[in-house]
Amino acid sequence: MKTLILGLGNPILSDDGVGIRVARALEGRLNQPNVNVMETSVAGLDFLELLVGYDRAIIIDAIQTNEGKAGQVYRLEPEAFNATRHASTPHDVNFATALELGKRLGLALPQQIIIFAIEVENVTTYSEECTPKVRDAIPVCVEMVMQELDGGQDP
Repeated sequence: MKTLILGLGNPILSDDGVGIRVARALEGRLNQPNVNVMETSVAGLDFLELLVGYDRAIIIDAIQTNEGKAGQVYRLEPEAFNATRHASTPHDVNFATALELGKRLGLALPQQIIIFAIEVENVTTYSEECTPKVRDAIPVCVEMVMQELDGGQDP
């Protein structure tokens, strides 16, 4: 199964770069020939191009929820974002909307998409460091992704 691990974020906006940091930590641990690790700061429609041609995508990103606690790691599927679908302008297309558009266009998107989202605290301060609770969640998320790659089996 051809798998893409994609870390998202901006590495100079404190916790927003957590997805990229998890992807970098995974690179040194993976030795599976059909698994590619990438990192990106793109979003919206540009995001779709990266997914085309893979059977499975594991996406790692920052998230901010109303009740979340910094450092909490969630395992989500795209359906969790269905309520956020909108297309007010082509420049303001979120993840769920981009996926829906890609499907309607007949793009060869992954059949399985898993999102690991880390609850973040600070995404507005220019810093190359994550806040302590988010930094501590990085190895937790790495282990969750490794477990996902191993078919959900405990290591």
